[in-house]
Amino acid sequence: MKQTKTKYNKMNQIVSDLKLPDYRYEQLTNAIFHQKIDQFDNMQILPKALRKALTNEFGNRVSSVKSVFIQDSKQAEKLLFELTDGEKIEAVGLKYKQGWESFCISTQCGCGFGCRFCATGSAGFKRNLTADEITDQLLYFLFNNHRLSSVSFMGMGEAFANPELFDAINILTDQKLFGLGQRRVTISTVGIIPGIQRLTKEFPQVNLAFSLHSPFDKQRSDLMPVNKRFPLNEVMKALDEHIIHTGRRVFIAYIMLDGINDSKDHAEAVAGLLKSRGSWGHLYHIDLIPYNSTDKTTIRFQSSNAIRQFCSTLKKAGISVTIRTQFGSEISAACGQLYFENEV
Repeated sequence: MKQTKTKYNKMNQIVSDLKLPDYRYEQLTNAIFHQKIDQFDNMQILPKALRKALTNEFGNRVSSVKSVFIQDSKQAEKLLFELTDGEKIEAVGLKYKQGWESFCISTQCGCGFGCRFCATGSAGFKRNLTADEITDQLLYFLFNNHRLSSVSFMGMGEAFANPELFDAINILTDQKLFGLGQRRVTISTVGIIPGIQRLTKEFPQVNLAFSLHSPFDKQRSDLMPVNKRFPLNEVMKALDEHIIHTGRRVFIAYIMLDGINDSKDHAEAVAGLLKSRGSWGHLYHIDLIPYNSTDKTTIRFQSSNAIRQFCSTLKKAGISVTIRTQFGSEISAACGQLYFENEV
């Protein structure tokens, strides 16, 4: 697949077109990622001709996304970003007591997959983000002196439905740019098999999370229409191949919906699904997620009270499982709540 020309490729090309030495590009990226300078005019180490050329190409700011609304809670910060065409997306920063900071970023304006319980899915699909728009969400946090400990593609949209995702991963893991190790990046998917397969080949050390939410095909299709296109059995085969090829754990996300997918039968079926995988089955890990209520979905769901019993059933079956700690639900910044309302 042809690589999209990102702004960092263009910056390098501008340096070359002006017949400047290669170290000028290194000075430019150093100004962005180490000195955290967001305006080309302020990069005084660069020649005036280069600063002018960069401003003519990109405008004066390095980042293409603009923060227009911020909501804070004790450990979460939700940002509404405006893009250059006026569309809006949301991203979330999470702070942990150990000093670790994690960032949840978006890959699409909205989402076209329509999972019944998801606020973002109910908003519909607007468009894919460019690789620059994806990574510029992280630039905002970098320029505001956050520590980029880890990043997850769990914001708005299905990451594997956006062809520019892989260019974004290249930017994030480029040691001259963001410099993140692959193991500090997590991709979440509803089960887009070609994307899983490409990740396995190109970025085997990137963490992979799969949204399961029901072990029963018919119910999963009702909750998540994507199951009709990529059936659970076929997705699990792709995940098996990923584990066999990479030797890495796969995380299974399971949102607990009261009276819907939280019965003992569901727990036993989830256990059976994973126990039947093969000798690598121990590399599957279940994250049980308390449901975050939202008034944006057509059907109103409630969080399950049976999460501990569900967890216990899985543990007794020998399944690796944890109950995920939730941050940000009070500001609609938790899993499945991002909606891109114009809150200003």
